[in-house]
Amino acid sequence: MLLQLNDVEVMIGSVQALRGFSMTVDASEMTALAGRNGAGKTTVMRSIMGLVKTTGGSLSFDGEDLAKVPVHHRARLGIGYMPEDRALVPELTVAENILLPSWVTPTIDGPKRLKQVWEIMPELYGMKDRRALQLSGGQQKMVALGRALTVGTRLLLLDEPFEGVAPALAQRLADVIAELRKEKLAVILSQSELNHAFSLFDSEWIIERGSNAASREAAE
Repeated sequence: MLLQLNDVEVMIGSVQALRGFSMTVDASEMTALAGRNGAGKTTVMRSIMGLVKTTGGSLSFDGEDLAKVPVHHRARLGIGYMPEDRALVPELTVAENILLPSWVTPTIDGPKRLKQVWEIMPELYGMKDRRALQLSGGQQKMVALGRALTVGTRLLLLDEPFEGVAPALAQRLADVIAELRKEKLAVILSQSELNHAFSLFDSEWIIERGSNAASREAAE
């Protein structure tokens, strides 16, 4: 088992965002995390990244207790994160935004990973010198995915990648994510509704009000 969340609890201010949420992800597994807006999907991902503090339960990655791993060391474990709001640096170019994690993580071979991103998403190479602020929302999502791939050699966390994206670009994103199976990556993808290629997923976890609602094998 690559990733395990056991009875994770998170408080954000006075609100309990996660209430004993559990989930498991195998290596190379495509996992869907579904739930309404505000159900706790983003909090799950932020807890894996160490961006919110857990108040109960445990998280482990490849047998290592994530509570003992500093936030800035998650990239060294091969965990990449694409946040819902993209979080690009507007004044940096497409190439610079994708390379950004390699500038602060010495173990990442930036040029090598950048070349791999161009191979997976060749359309980004054509806009590599454009600044992020010049891109559409859908194009920015593609860049954010490329940046996550720079770090995510073992696990990718994709938070609402299709939200607010035009249908044509949403389909392209779905195609790229489908191609990631060849990269032998584990992927967790969150959505409010599983309306994009559910057949891609090996399993589905449903979250409601911070708790497990259901889970099932995608094949079912």
